[in-house]
Amino acid sequence: MTDHYLDNAEWQAAIADALERPDSEPMFNLRDDGDVVYDAIWVGGGAAGRFGSAYLRAMGKRPLVIDRWPFLGGSCPHQACVPHHLFSEAAALLDRSRWFSGELFFPEFDESRASILDLVKLFRAGRGSAHAFMNWQTQSQLEVEFILNATAEVVDRNTVRAAGRTFTAENLVLGIGAYQKPLTCPGAELPGVLDWATLVEDLDEEPTRCVIIGGGKVAVEYGSFFQATGCHTTIVSRSPILRTPSLHHVDEGIRRYLLEGMRLRGMTLMEGTSLIAVEGDDRVTGARVRDPDGREITLECDLVFNATGERANSDAVVAALGLQTGSAGEILVDSRMRTNVEGVYAVGDLIGPPMEMFKARKCGMAAARNIAGEPWEFDFSEYPDFLHSTYEVTWVGLSEEEARERYDDVTVIQMPPKGIEHEIPLPCAEGTMLYAFARPELTGLLKCVIDGESRRVLGFHHIGYGAKDAFQYLDYLLRRPEGLTIDELGEMNELFLNPEHFIQLSRLRAGRRELVDL
Repeated sequence: MTDHYLDNAEWQAAIADALERPDSEPMFNLRDDGDVVYDAIWVGGGAAGRFGSAYLRAMGKRPLVIDRWPFLGGSCPHQACVPHHLFSEAAALLDRSRWFSGELFFPEFDESRASILDLVKLFRAGRGSAHAFMNWQTQSQLEVEFILNATAEVVDRNTVRAAGRTFTAENLVLGIGAYQKPLTCPGAELPGVLDWATLVEDLDEEPTRCVIIGGGKVAVEYGSFFQATGCHTTIVSRSPILRTPSLHHVDEGIRRYLLEGMRLRGMTLMEGTSLIAVEGDDRVTGARVRDPDGREITLECDLVFNATGERANSDAVVAALGLQTGSAGEILVDSRMRTNVEGVYAVGDLIGPPMEMFKARKCGMAAARNIAGEPWEFDFSEYPDFLHSTYEVTWVGLSEEEARERYDDVTVIQMPPKGIEHEIPLPCAEGTMLYAFARPELTGLLKCVIDGESRRVLGFHHIGYGAKDAFQYLDYLLRRPEGLTIDELGEMNELFLNPEHFIQLSRLRAGRRELVDL
């Protein structure tokens, strides 16, 4: 039971102790009011569980969260989103330092100081502050009861065991996430085979050559980081890179610009290629692959990075409750997060792609609102998306290719214009001004796709800096029943950052009765 509230520093110490000691005791934050039937038990306190339970509590209901970690927030601050953003920021800074080495006020670039291991250690040392804050906030401000550092056993649709006790609820919300699919080839267990989670836990030597298996977001993001530090990186992908099923509306022009930029920075991209085996005795020394011509090639490396995707942690709860699942093990839910079992909801990565933070949090909120008696639906099939290379790459709505398949009259406005991609220093704004004056081919690319008949914008696409946050608002405007027209976009007031190019270009074309490309 809780006899006092821990402050942030106390939480940080308690979490660190629990992580160091596998036999550490569960952490209780419960009201001492005897037996209780909760409105909902949330199995899993990651993004979906923390936000969903807090929403339910704010609506006047009583949730309980149980999580095996000694902290709330899940994998995002511990192994996934936060380190990825740290590494991507480092990649962008390293990229600029390399291009301007010895020029202007930039010193000569010293590759020996660019260390993957140093950045991993920096993250390890600092991640506890986010964990502590989330525990403190959830306990003292959001007033949500929880049991941490304890594994939950789902007994039936109303009953969960944890920390030697049995808890009962009217509803059950499952948010136990997903795991990285392991490589299944010979040598997959060798030291030096890592993924997004084990990189921050197990990396113990500075890698010099890396082979990444997979062609999606994770491959591009971590590969760009590794290459920027000086670790030569090869991406091995069976499908075209950034054409994996989990990606959403990636425009071909954006994809080509991004891949050309990765090659320009020294990366090797091998599409149509599959992994045969990881080679090495005591540690990874290479990856044997089969190229599109059927030839077997050994790529020397000391790091094989698994970026082949994730699978839902569904087995135990499916066995306990008889839940319906999809082909990849994801739990099937309706638009209100309800499973096929009455009173049982599933949220977050457990219900399959997209494995995105916005989806996890809104799934949790959707479950909470429905449990509280407010019918509320969430369609996560359409959403703004992004990835990092050494740039921010952001998109929302239809790609140009998709738009031309669905509409007869498509207008495209983009910067730089088609046909003169590397001749003008545009688009440029915060983050690319130095490139604009010294290396215009590096300033990025933006594209706006419009239905010429209705004049409604169908999609926005951007590579550069400073645009990412704007896309959540562009998404809202696109999804309104009335949509967003080129004329309305041209009437907006721009600030000097990258998304304003969309406004400028729209204003230059909005006066034409019949739209044409720009």
